[in-house]
Amino acid sequence: MLQLHSLLAKVGPKDRKFGVKARLSGALNITVNLIKQNIQNTKLLLPCLQVLRAYSTNSVNAISLGKNGVVELMFKIVAPYSKKNTKTNARRAVDGGHVPVMLALYLDWHRNDTRHRYMLIRKGFLVCLRNITNIKLGRKAFIEADGMRILYNSSTECLPVRTLDPLVNTSSLIMRKCFPKNRLPLPTIKSAFHYHIFLISVSFVISILCLIFVKLNSPNMNAVFLLPIQNDDIETDLNKLHPKKSPSRLFEELRVYERFFLELSEDFQVSARTSLWVELLNIATLNDIFLAPAGALKGVKQEGSPVSATRHIQSPLLLGGIAARRVGGGGGSNWGSDCGSEGAEDESVEGAVLEVPDTALLLPLHDPDLYVEMVKGTNSVPQYAEVAYPDYFGHVAPTFREPLLDRVYGVQRSKIFQDIERLIHPNDILDKVVYDLDIPSCPVIEDNGESLKFNSQFESGNLRKAVQVRKYEYDLVLNSDINSNHYHQWFYFEVSGMRVGTMYRFNIINCEKSNSQFNYGMQVLMYSVQEAISGRPRWVRTGTDICYYKNHFARSSIAAGGQKGKSYYTLTFSTNFSHKDDVCYFAYHYPYTYSTLKMHLSKLEALRTPEIYLRQDVLCETLSGNSCPLLTITAMPESNSNDHICQFRNRPLIFLSARVHPGETNASWVMKGTLEFLMGPSPLAASLREAYIFKIVPMLNPDGVVNGNHRCSLSGEDLNRQWQNPNPELHPTIYHTKSLLQYLAHIQRAPLVFCDYHGHSRKKNVFMYGCSVKETVWQSNISATSSDLQEDLGYRTLPKILSQIAPAFSMASCSFVVERSKESTARVVVWREIGVQRSYTMESTLCGCDQGKYKVKVFLEKKKKIQAADVLGLLKIGLQIGTRELEEMGAQFCMALLRLKRLTGLRNHQHLLDLESDIIGTQSKVVRSVM
Repeated sequence: MLQLHSLLAKVGPKDRKFGVKARLSGALNITVNLIKQNIQNTKLLLPCLQVLRAYSTNSVNAISLGKNGVVELMFKIVAPYSKKNTKTNARRAVDGGHVPVMLALYLDWHRNDTRHRYMLIRKGFLVCLRNITNIKLGRKAFIEADGMRILYNSSTECLPVRTLDPLVNTSSLIMRKCFPKNRLPLPTIKSAFHYHIFLISVSFVISILCLIFVKLNSPNMNAVFLLPIQNDDIETDLNKLHPKKSPSRLFEELRVYERFFLELSEDFQVSARTSLWVELLNIATLNDIFLAPAGALKGVKQEGSPVSATRHIQSPLLLGGIAARRVGGGGGSNWGSDCGSEGAEDESVEGAVLEVPDTALLLPLHDPDLYVEMVKGTNSVPQYAEVAYPDYFGHVAPTFREPLLDRVYGVQRSKIFQDIERLIHPNDILDKVVYDLDIPSCPVIEDNGESLKFNSQFESGNLRKAVQVRKYEYDLVLNSDINSNHYHQWFYFEVSGMRVGTMYRFNIINCEKSNSQFNYGMQVLMYSVQEAISGRPRWVRTGTDICYYKNHFARSSIAAGGQKGKSYYTLTFSTNFSHKDDVCYFAYHYPYTYSTLKMHLSKLEALRTPEIYLRQDVLCETLSGNSCPLLTITAMPESNSNDHICQFRNRPLIFLSARVHPGETNASWVMKGTLEFLMGPSPLAASLREAYIFKIVPMLNPDGVVNGNHRCSLSGEDLNRQWQNPNPELHPTIYHTKSLLQYLAHIQRAPLVFCDYHGHSRKKNVFMYGCSVKETVWQSNISATSSDLQEDLGYRTLPKILSQIAPAFSMASCSFVVERSKESTARVVVWREIGVQRSYTMESTLCGCDQGKYKVKVFLEKKKKIQAADVLGLLKIGLQIGTRELEEMGAQFCMALLRLKRLTGLRNHQHLLDLESDIIGTQSKVVRSVM
């Protein structure tokens, strides 16, 4: 029997049906009886256990063995080699009271195995505990047996020995699994702010009634109120893959949009006096739109301007030695005053003055005074009355490189252990709320100066609650999108009251995505007011010990889209501060507010020359009454001759949009680069204006941007999923933008290129998503004929050009597959319904680049003893992306369009895709080196 089981132990794992054959031949009981009779005979016991492990890989066998007392037998032998354990057997282990025994045995081996010779046995105990704690009863038994403390202490002792990492990692998994699930420290998961939508569409009500009547007559009555399930599969319907040739709306409905295309009918046959009058009228209109009166913002005082002509802020408030800034007297939280007496002021600091650094040469499109005026005309749900310093001062891109952060080994495990320590030593936890947006009258909790002060009540700010858990550690909770209960990712908040040289830890505890670029070198952004006053107004990457991991805060099934058992994720980072009495800001990415856009558009107007045709229209108003700008940029005709006017009118159209998702601020920086290039004086910009007419909606979701949302508008919906059937009341910017495109399709002037600028949180570099029938079919099991696959390769031309001239652009990351889950996005709808072959989403990384010129060489000193010649090792590390690179990407997109104009006449697109030398001819003129 010893020889037979030795042979079976080698043969069994190689035969997938070994377990079934053993059960059918009655071999299970024979082996079990042998083990029972030879518990002390280790020579025979080992091959029997090896065969038993092969039996247990079959789930039916595992259940049968459990019923026959094998679980109890294994605990007697204390040799837990089986890697397969069912819930039934785990329950037997709990019912038999074996969890405390298992922990005691593991602890005994841990204490006595001082030379770590029996790590497999120790790991075997942990694997069994891991399987037992897969069930709720097992986790409860583990906690009642003080398992958290036992594994925490033993793991802490193992940390110095790197070879014991498998034990530490398994212990960490068990402890994280058994950590009691908590709810977020919030009264409700819904946003702290609510926007009341009183508009009800008749068609919307009728659609609901139709749905109910259909479901009532359906045999499956339980499906009436089930949530729709997202299908991320590739589109397999060939009818949907071939674009429609005509829009669905009648032309009479679309004629109203003719007023946004005056350039297509302009004859330029006007007198000089009339031209001057029109010019003055345009300027007056722009002033009405972008320079709103001080009372436009609710709660703002109208007597006098808060900013003096000497570029100083006169403020009655001081925070840490720096004057606080407010637009007006009401509406926002006055965190520098006493909550008990609204509007109270400290007379001792009445004349406080904050010197604004002169950055006019560095920031030609920025003006602090103008920015404040723009804020006054911006409507927010919380009625913000404060201006954040970074938005007021402006942002100058750093001239230095910021490499991706090299992650320290074991940092995530260390942070998780510190979280577990809260349960082990609860008396060390302060649990002190220092900021709470759910207390509208006074979100900042006053203390004796032992805690940091937080604030996010300014445009695009997002921080709902701050809890001091240890002396220098804070748990931060983000606010969900308005009228929503999730989408937590974007953050932008202010911190003050810090100590110099002290390492603070911040934990953002209600992130939702399962992974993040924070695990792969990305850092958070920080802005120091003291640095800005010293002439360095810039955002810099900061933070050490950064990691992103699943925590013990449970997500409700409502917030998780109907899924149960989901957890939130923690983004944690540590940082110290260089200045006393500083005010610092932290952000997920470089902020770009709606008021900043209005300021930039107003400043761009001043760059217009007689050769530039620039018109700014208001496409529509958002739900909260903010204007959605629409820009038209091209070149004036050379003269009033019919030929030149005809050439002017017949230029191809390029349609660009951005910022449909508020948290993707990098899209606005790319758009800024595009706009500045288009309005620039260079010959290349002039050629581009002469080649195309640009229609640009630079911010599709102003309300979401203003209120600090990450993904949604005030309706609580993702606007980039509303393009198929946008509602004019609930989704006005999407409805009217789509109507513009439908109008163009009706008059046979569909854009040559449509591109929607986005940001990507989980990938590096810049890349595009497009639409292709052929490539979609190749990635699926569709049976298609050659006629179905006939397709012009022109959709690849623009991405190919960008991959040659833009160092941040990655052709390898591009995709042209059409997915069902994306059928209501701008890219797919414009391709399918408007018939634009070159319809794209351009994604820009929030993290950085790992290719080309954005990979830098660094020297790393090796710590182990090696030969002197090898003391320094050479390594290439990617760079974190900054506003300079993003704006360059916007300019390079323009250059690609100029090349596209030259090359679209070629019919042989395969030849076009190989013209690398022709494409990169003027690359050096637009690419500014960051090396």
